[in-house]
Amino acid sequence: MKNLKFKSIVVIAFIASVSNVTYAQHDHSKMDMAQVENKTEQENYVVGSQVPNELVCMVNDAYMGIPQIPVPVNGKTYYGCCKMCVGTLNEKESARTGIDPFSNKPVDKTMAYIVLMEEEGAVAYFESKENYLNYKNKNK
Repeated sequence: MKNLKFKSIVVIAFIASVSNVTYAQHDHSKMDMAQVENKTEQENYVVGSQVPNELVCMVNDAYMGIPQIPVPVNGKTYYGCCKMCVGTLNEKESARTGIDPFSNKPVDKTMAYIVLMEEEGAVAYFESKENYLNYKNKNK
């Protein structure tokens, strides 16, 4: 009787876990479709464009083209592309700080003027638009 009870519990736990995975995958695919539909409504950014914070994975320092996962930390909202990035933003101050390429000073990524630097999606964080323009003129 104990063995039967144990087997029943294992089977129920297995079914519940499979149901949760299927549900999570289903929800994720809905989210992906919404993001794809949303993407068509957004601007097309080119190298040198300022890009919105919410379209940048602040761990990978990359423009992603779709809204990222908001990560509130100390009253500010950072953005990451996956669970790993969410964890990194929560745990590591260094992930929340960029270095302005013009001034070489640290800048909080939520306060930065974020610019698309490469077609592949790399971004840079500047203290201000003025710093970006000075950087751009210096590197012509």
